[in-house]
Order: sequence, then C-alpha cells, then structure tokens
Amino acid sequence: MSLIDITRGDGPLVLGLPHTGTDIPADCLGRLNDRGRAMADTDWHIHRLYNGLAADVTTVRTPIHRYVIDVNRDPSGASLYPGQNTTGLCPLTDFDGLAIYLDGQEPDAEETERRRIAYHAPYHAALGAELERVKAQHGFALLYDCHSIRSHIPFLFDGTLPDFNIGTNQGVTCASDIATQVMKICENAGGYTAILNGRFKGGWTTRHYGRPAEGLHAIQMELAQSTYMIERAPWSYVDDIAERTRAHLKTILQTLSDWRPQ
Repeated sequence: MSLIDITRGDGPLVLGLPHTGTDIPADCLGRLNDRGRAMADTDWHIHRLYNGLAADVTTVRTPIHRYVIDVNRDPSGASLYPGQNTTGLCPLTDFDGLAIYLDGQEPDAEETERRRIAYHAPYHAALGAELERVKAQHGFALLYDCHSIRSHIPFLFDGTLPDFNIGTNQGVTCASDIATQVMKICENAGGYTAILNGRFKGGWTTRHYGRPAEGLHAIQMELAQSTYMIERAPWSYVDDIAERTRAHLKTILQTLSDWRPQ
C-alpha cells in the first residue's frame, strides 16, 4: 500500500490532498461497523476535480482514508474548533455524529499513536519537504489545501453550507491579498455562494504551515460537494456540474500560481 502520492511541479503552488484516499488497512477495516465501511465522509473525487487545472503545480496526496487517521487534525489530538461538534485525530464517529466502530473496537491511545507514526507523520513529512523545496526555488511557497464536504450536515453546521468556503484562520495563514483575490473570484462566479473564514477556517494543515513571515502561505478551500457531485451513495461525479466549477477553480489556481509577495 503506497503511503504518499507526490507529483512535483516547478511553480510556487502546492496542492494538499488529505482526504481523497479510500484505502483502509485490513487491521482497521475489520474494526469498523457498516457506517465506517461506507466511508461517507470522504472528500470524493477531489483529486479528479482539480486534475490538470494549472501547470507546474506540486500535489501531495495520501491514499489513506480519514477514518484510519485524519491527517488534517492536530497530531496532539487538540480540537481545532473548541465548543463545536467535530471529529478527532482518529475519528470515532462520522459527520452525522454516529459511531463508525464496532462496540469495543475503537482505537485506544496506543493504537492512535501507531497510526500517527505510520500515516500522519509521513504525509506531513512529504508535504513539508515539498513546501521547503518550492520555497528554496522561489523564495516563498503557497499551499492550497483541497477539501470538500456535504452541503447539509446538521451535526456540524446549521442550514446549507456555502459553495466556496475559504479558510485562512482569520487572516493569519497567508498574505491578505491572497485571500482577497480568491474571495473575489468566488464572489464573481455567477450562481455560487462564498464565505471567508466561516464555519471552516482552515484545518491543522493550513494553520501549521501558514507562516507568512517565513515565506510560507497557506489557504484552505472547502467546497460544498453539491458543486460537482451527487451528495449521497454512490457519490457520483457529475461532469456538467463539475466542469462549471472547474472553470472557477482553474481561475483560482492560475491566479495563485501567478501570485508573488509584494
């Protein structure tokens, strides 16, 4: 089982793909219940959605499913959204708040640490190395963390999620004009809704690597899955809907690829 998929480009833009994987090792799969095995919280098709939209970008993807370990969570286990419903480093529930493990089969602290070492650490070692490589080449690096989620999940948020959810941890993780430009593109995309630092403000990846003073900029995009697919099993990709969204994502990635620090 391959741990990390890396495609190297010569530009300053790096795409993180932490939640598109569907691989669950046998020792974990046997502990999951039917809800866990359904993998409903996958960022379905995101690698396909972004494929080929910009030249010379680097991509870093783990094929491991987020139910094994969530590589976009703090490795210490600390919550990114204190006081709000969320899922943890090794999730015990799905996004609907329902158990994903058979009774008594939940990972304990020892098992969580084993998974952190086996899957979480290698992903971030690879992503960190690619950002440093790009930074050495250009003097800066720009991480765009690619995500998607169902647009209706009452356990996590009220109502309908906007189509484009941009996260910069309240402006901390990147130069302000990066977020301004991305938000402008989303606002000008007719028929779509967008928000900056709404329910999703950037996960651990964005917060960990986003250090503008050190030449490392990071921004997260959480897409409502309704912008490119059917939000229920079998989670089908819908080409005509996806192509409309891809046109705007292409503009975003090309804009970020051309961005330079002032």
